[in-house]
Amino acid sequence: MQLHFHQVDAFSDRPFAGNPAMVYHLEQWLDDALMQQIAAEHNLAETAFVVAEGEGYRIRWFTPATEVPLCGHATLASAHVLFEVYGEQKARLVFQSQSGPLSVSRDDKHLWLDFPRIDPQPLAEPVAVAEALGCEVQEVYQTKELLVVLASEHAVRACSPDMVALAKLPGLGVIVTAPGEQHDFVSRYFAPSIGIPEDPVTGSIHCSLIPYWAARLGKLALHAFQRSARGGELFCRLEGERVKIGGQARLVASGTLML
Repeated sequence: MQLHFHQVDAFSDRPFAGNPAMVYHLEQWLDDALMQQIAAEHNLAETAFVVAEGEGYRIRWFTPATEVPLCGHATLASAHVLFEVYGEQKARLVFQSQSGPLSVSRDDKHLWLDFPRIDPQPLAEPVAVAEALGCEVQEVYQTKELLVVLASEHAVRACSPDMVALAKLPGLGVIVTAPGEQHDFVSRYFAPSIGIPEDPVTGSIHCSLIPYWAARLGKLALHAFQRSARGGELFCRLEGERVKIGGQARLVASGTLML
């Protein structure tokens, strides 16, 4: 069996920046264990598998260690592949997923994710976040991840967490965020418990970051940057119960997996 794959750097307009994702456009689903093995073989933060369904698609995302319920950058990458490699003509693609229907539209500059708004809630019980992150913490909230507010962009850049301790904290991972120096806010995302020590650019965490910063800054349109080593720029809008996350994407490799 031969399977074609495409690697895309999402939230970037150039190679070797943003967040790399592997995309498989399948005719039918593979066995779950095989998809997990494929994701582990590529060893990227996410490998996306897409199958046509109805008038749209169904999408699933795998880290090297597990399947996850929501992923932004690999959805952006999948849409880019469908548009640019497979010649999809629709201006708006709808993906069915574990997190409900997700759409990606395009204009002349960006691809736009339409994702659910996820409001962070104050943490019910204290956890050893500051010790695991190795820095001073201002506020801690919880969604599917822990959302940790730091004092400054410098503090976000300087954060050097203990990955073993971080992996023991509740939730899928830990977001650190602060006001930006040239952007409305910046962030980083660590998820060692699901096989991602640090994710370069994470669309899904902005489902929570956007409503938090929209309320704090009193604005619905936000400009964000994820301060990983690769880095990525995100254009954000809060629209009621949905968030729009805009970015660019660049196809960097295509190939064939031999099974």
